[in-house]
Amino acid sequence: MRRYFGTDGIRGRVGEGIVTPDFVLKLGWAAGRVLGNGGGGKILIGKDTRISGYMFESALEAGLVAAGVDIRLLGPMTTPAVAYLTRTFRADAGIVITASHNPYQDNGIKFFSAEGDKLPDAVEAAIEAELEQPLRTVDSSALGKVVRVGDAGGRYIEFCKGTIPSSINFRGLKIVVDCANGATYNTAPHVFEELGASVVRLGVEPNGFNINRDVGSTRPEALCEAVLREGADLGIAFDGDGDRVLMVDSRGELVDGDQLLYIIAKSRLAAGAMRGEVVGTLMSNLGLEHALARLGTGFVRTKVGDRYIMEALKQADGILGGEPSGHIICRDRTTTGDGIVSALQVLAALNRLDCSLDGLCAEVERYPQVLINVRLDRRRDLGELPRVREAVAEAERELDGSGRVLLRMSGTEPLVRVMVEGTDEGQVRRVCERLADVVREQIAV
Repeated sequence: MRRYFGTDGIRGRVGEGIVTPDFVLKLGWAAGRVLGNGGGGKILIGKDTRISGYMFESALEAGLVAAGVDIRLLGPMTTPAVAYLTRTFRADAGIVITASHNPYQDNGIKFFSAEGDKLPDAVEAAIEAELEQPLRTVDSSALGKVVRVGDAGGRYIEFCKGTIPSSINFRGLKIVVDCANGATYNTAPHVFEELGASVVRLGVEPNGFNINRDVGSTRPEALCEAVLREGADLGIAFDGDGDRVLMVDSRGELVDGDQLLYIIAKSRLAAGAMRGEVVGTLMSNLGLEHALARLGTGFVRTKVGDRYIMEALKQADGILGGEPSGHIICRDRTTTGDGIVSALQVLAALNRLDCSLDGLCAEVERYPQVLINVRLDRRRDLGELPRVREAVAEAERELDGSGRVLLRMSGTEPLVRVMVEGTDEGQVRRVCERLADVVREQIAV
């Protein structure tokens, strides 16, 4: 059992628990000891646009330097950009200071290996073991050095453009690009403009406090309105650290990660470039599974979280997986979920298949799915609550084989996610609300 690391690094409310400068300083030292190649290694640090990022950047810097590790500071940079740059700089590891889609009051730390992958469990365990040791600074002659990288954004922009064929351009396409006032604000608009699109910018004025606030993939209403107002062909929304993407079609209708995953899969199949089954999660809509079956490709589900999707893809040597939230992994293009790269694959698919976004989305019949988040005061094992087990059984009996029931703990927030899916939207909503009420009652006991 990991004590500090969750499913996607470390995350929480700034100033509470372990999300404090003193802990992050010790974390930097411990990570430097494990990842820094025994001293003299090189680690990259990027961050999103939260006000607390400056504080934690300094704390990480101090800890890593104390462990004898050299640092390359990237400044505001997306999570997938750090993964890519870690590989190209031949660094020993990459670190991103971000809480992804959470509000500015939260922050966290994500790690990448030298290959641009999430850290294996064994490495996270080794870092946690070092955290239990007293901090010892290396001799002054062995202290790490810090260099700021000035061209990190330009390097990443060129990488993104290179993930689609050079024969494809987006001239004549009008796109609204919503950067969530987050880490994509200084890269995403340039990518699409340099590929020929006319770009209307949204959520590109970060001030440290407005990341994900009323914009971005978690608040797509602003993008829907902007697409209609501007008469755009489509809209693209990222989350705060740029590893997720959602889209909006020309009618102002939201396009989720399941639909985007289908479009990329169809394009790969048409080009003869598909390998392995598509990987989704327990939250993936049943309509995606059925649509992929009609294309003649398989679909498998994992636990929620990109690390589990990546594990399944590696085991089967697959190339494509994702979540409804828009976290999509194109393993034939990069090593982690990348919102900009995924959006480019969708636009290239529209070009290659000569179809509109709404036209391809119509091929995925979405089953009604209701999700209710129930907040916890502490983590609980719902399997230990008999009334909850009974309520789940009652819900499944009522659906009578025409849907699914799922209860799961969030890996990043103190929430129980109650999800019900089926063919009858009214029934699905009633069943989900009733089940959520039972969960609330039982966790309050």
